[in-house]
Amino acid sequence: MLGLVDAAILGHLSSAQFLAGVAIGASVLSFLYWGFGFLRMGTTGLIARAFGAKDRFLDQQILVQSLCLALTLGIIVIVSRPLWSVLGLSLIAPNEELRSIAASYIDIRAFSAPAVLLNYAIVGWFIGRQNTRWPMYFVIATNLLNIGLDFLLIIGLNLGSDGAALATLIAEYCGCGLALWALSRHWVIYERTALWQQISRLGDYRQLLLTNQYLFFRTIVLLASFAFFTAMSGRLGTEILAGNTIMLNLLLLASYGLDGFAHAAEALCGHSLGAGDDQRFKLTVKLCALWTTGTAVIFSAIFAFASPVLFPLLSNLEPVLHVLNTYKYWLVAMPILASASYLLDGVFIGSAKSKLMMQTMLFSSVLVYLPLWYYLQHWENHGLWLAFAGFSAARGASLLWCYWKIQKSGSWSR
Repeated sequence: MLGLVDAAILGHLSSAQFLAGVAIGASVLSFLYWGFGFLRMGTTGLIARAFGAKDRFLDQQILVQSLCLALTLGIIVIVSRPLWSVLGLSLIAPNEELRSIAASYIDIRAFSAPAVLLNYAIVGWFIGRQNTRWPMYFVIATNLLNIGLDFLLIIGLNLGSDGAALATLIAEYCGCGLALWALSRHWVIYERTALWQQISRLGDYRQLLLTNQYLFFRTIVLLASFAFFTAMSGRLGTEILAGNTIMLNLLLLASYGLDGFAHAAEALCGHSLGAGDDQRFKLTVKLCALWTTGTAVIFSAIFAFASPVLFPLLSNLEPVLHVLNTYKYWLVAMPILASASYLLDGVFIGSAKSKLMMQTMLFSSVLVYLPLWYYLQHWENHGLWLAFAGFSAARGASLLWCYWKIQKSGSWSR
């Protein structure tokens, strides 16, 4: 929603340059921040198993180390900003005007790194303990504040893309503050002496990183795929980039909605395996699959029938609207094509099978996505969307094949 609100307001300014520049800057930041997504996913899976096994001390250890790691990485992100910002923009290679807008957006939003990463760890802890109510409160509060600040800073104070960055920065710190307050209400500290040892023992952090290394590389490949899509959109023109950005944000809205059932699968599958209940594990997968499929169909139907109303809300620029209406059928197809990958990501995170997630991601990107794009370049934007759709479908199909193999061998508990 944060990206969608920014796109909607910037899409009504006088030029598509603002939306395109922010799309590039947000792509670089997403690549960076979600590279640390293991702080959320890894924490959820480990906490779910500890919760299922009723191991309160392990629960505390995982949370404390994840928070310390998140804060340390957030500070490193800020300090190293000049290096990764230049590298990211060089890889996407926008024109000078777009580069200037994107660089300014990145310079402002980079300071939100500690808040973003701390929030990952806290949300992972809550979801792992099957409490998704508070993470819902966090995102609702963050988004409402971001919407209000967007209107104030972008339109009221005429700050353009910098206003979008400031609005998101402030909203993310407020959301983190709410998350820390909620954590203080729900977390009970056991054995304070042991707690300090958990913070100061560096060897334990190394083990935490090694445990999540597959999630890290899997996420990097996924984000590289999205960044590649943005970069190739930019080569097709500013209007194509702006239109694809809006459709991508709508797709992300659908994907995060579907991720709700993936998060449920993470928590419930991990809890079932931690408690040694294989039957409940199978039932969880079945029910989450039904809900995921139904929700994907609903999103596709909304995109198909509500686009005449939805698109003008997001931009009033005629060239951008033309792009949206020309390529909207890819947007309609994507939730259904990608639904299996969202669900099975949750199942594999909850069951600590992250190595298979990395392997299937590499297969889908290197052997499906890139070859399709290369051979379909003459189809221009249709070819780009077809390659992206093939990538999403391949992720789901390869994970489904791995699920079937594990189910057949009965090795979920190992």
